[in-house]
Amino acid sequence: MKRFRTFRKDQVTRDRYADVTINVRDFIYPYFVVEGEGIVEPIPTMPGINRYSIDTLVKDVHEIKALGIDKVLLFGVVSDDVKDERGTAAYAEDNLISRTVRAIKQALPDTVVFTDVCLCEYTSHGHCGLLKERREPAVSGGVIQKIIDVDNDTTLPLLAEMAYQHAKAGADFVAPSAMMDGQVEAIKHRLSEAGLSTKVLAYSAKYASAFYGPFRDAADSAPSFGDRKTYQMDFRTHDQGLEEIEADIEEGADWTMVKPAMPYLDMIARAAERFHQVPLVAYQVSGEYAMVKAAAQAGFLDEQRVVYESLIAIKRAGAQYIITYYAKEYQQRWASI
Repeated sequence: MKRFRTFRKDQVTRDRYADVTINVRDFIYPYFVVEGEGIVEPIPTMPGINRYSIDTLVKDVHEIKALGIDKVLLFGVVSDDVKDERGTAAYAEDNLISRTVRAIKQALPDTVVFTDVCLCEYTSHGHCGLLKERREPAVSGGVIQKIIDVDNDTTLPLLAEMAYQHAKAGADFVAPSAMMDGQVEAIKHRLSEAGLSTKVLAYSAKYASAFYGPFRDAADSAPSFGDRKTYQMDFRTHDQGLEEIEADIEEGADWTMVKPAMPYLDMIARAAERFHQVPLVAYQVSGEYAMVKAAAQAGFLDEQRVVYESLIAIKRAGAQYIITYYAKEYQQRWASI
């Protein structure tokens, strides 16, 4: 009989044998940015998370830097009157995110800035690229159906231009999340053409998940019709995620990502084992955050223990970095416990 309880007899012993730890440098903290001044706008579906104008965001970045968090991911949120079918506000010369990057870099130049590269927050239809119409026979035959879908190849130059604008402003990483085939290659080519060495964090295995609901509220980016299942990954697939990651690495991705995190720990583990030469990020998404918050507020669980366990699980699976809305609160409340 092997005895394992000797490894667990008290806290000191358990700590000695623990081989997975959380460090503040593992965290990437997401922010939602809006136009205006002096804005700190709570997001009802994500308690504790806000939309910030550029000036208040910079103040908050000062706060998280004092906690040791040195990496941020930026999402732009624009008003409906700015949105159009082509998402032109995303890649305009003086766009919201580029201005935010410059402000952060001026105030805190050693902050590592990641920018989300996708059109969904900026298009009037809420999809991640340009739309096209195609006609196909109905499944039962006979009647021709008119289908409106995202056009992959005409979207690529716009994503590349958006990434270029962010990189020119000083972003350290651009992070394409539109899930268009060839998006990494298009972006790397545009950056190289401009003589920029900005790195690419690819949303490689991004699943068409039901866990994104609160984010779409926060970013005002829900599609006005249909869904994103024709471009985001089907969660019923197994090896396709690895193929997506491999393709992005071949196209030049510097880091890759699995999203969401907790429901896809198997994919994190498989990706970490197969592609260990490239840093792997996991995104603990808005739905994961909101569920824990709701259960904690209802008194159903110990929030600190659940958050810690979930972060450890993501690290244990093999993620080197974690994008999480809990980063700031974890460092404020629980890191020293």
